[in-house]
Amino acid sequence: MRRKIPSTTALVSFEAAARHESFTKAAHELSITQGAICRQIASLEEFLSVELFRRSRRGVKLTEAGLSYSRRVAAQLDAVERDTLSVMGQQGANTIELAVVPTFGTQWLIPRLKGFQRKHPQVTVNLTNRTRPFLFADTEFDAAIYFGDADWSGTESHRLMGENPVPVCSPRLLHSTTPFSPQQIAELPLLQQTTRPYAWRQWFNARQLNVPRDMTGPRYELFSMLSQAAMHDMGIALIPPFLIQRELEERQLVIASPEALTSSKAYYLMIPERKVESASLQAFRDWLIDQSQRYSTSIPGLKPDS
Repeated sequence: MRRKIPSTTALVSFEAAARHESFTKAAHELSITQGAICRQIASLEEFLSVELFRRSRRGVKLTEAGLSYSRRVAAQLDAVERDTLSVMGQQGANTIELAVVPTFGTQWLIPRLKGFQRKHPQVTVNLTNRTRPFLFADTEFDAAIYFGDADWSGTESHRLMGENPVPVCSPRLLHSTTPFSPQQIAELPLLQQTTRPYAWRQWFNARQLNVPRDMTGPRYELFSMLSQAAMHDMGIALIPPFLIQRELEERQLVIASPEALTSSKAYYLMIPERKVESASLQAFRDWLIDQSQRYSTSIPGLKPDS
């Protein structure tokens, strides 16, 4: 069945004319005549049976329908361009499209990826931020790393590590080398993590403390935001040590209490069942599990997750 799709030439001409709100500038950008732009826009309006521009002696202006349509067309043309560049860039290369929670990707995974590239130079790993489960069938992703309980339909899960966040703050807030007691922490400004809204309550409850203000305080969506707030003396935060290695080494942050928050949730590598036989994904899976185990056993006082 023939689809109801205008010509690509008409859409490209319309997108340029809408962006500039000028047929003349669009023609210059596309290296065609202004008359050609006018004809393409007219044919598109006839195809749609919708007026996209209002013409006057002072020039052209988008109608409401034209403005709405231009935004959608621009987004779709951008997507087509990205897909085209992706295919051109692969040129037969073996590529893994990986969805990953942002702070884990930037703070833990990327610093180690060079090791995987040395072992498997023929495999390219592309990273895209995703924080929640999705349908693999609706995306181009080959695998995902996310934080949760591994309840993801149609996938094979591989546990990497727990979070085990500990209270951290700036060294200016912790005036001595003696860690804070839970009671002292309860008196400090508590920095909250948007996706872990009960973290402080769970931490206090594990120490048999009921703190009425355990869910109050400024909220931040990412651990990277949380660590920045803590470094700038805004309060105390619960952050997994593996996400702030550099900050701890440079003493931009210090551990205010060694008592970690334990949770049944963890970071998992999720591979859709239809992809589990992929040799490149198997190589990445084995390397990633090895790296997570090496990291867990390398931290003094931290037992490997079971």
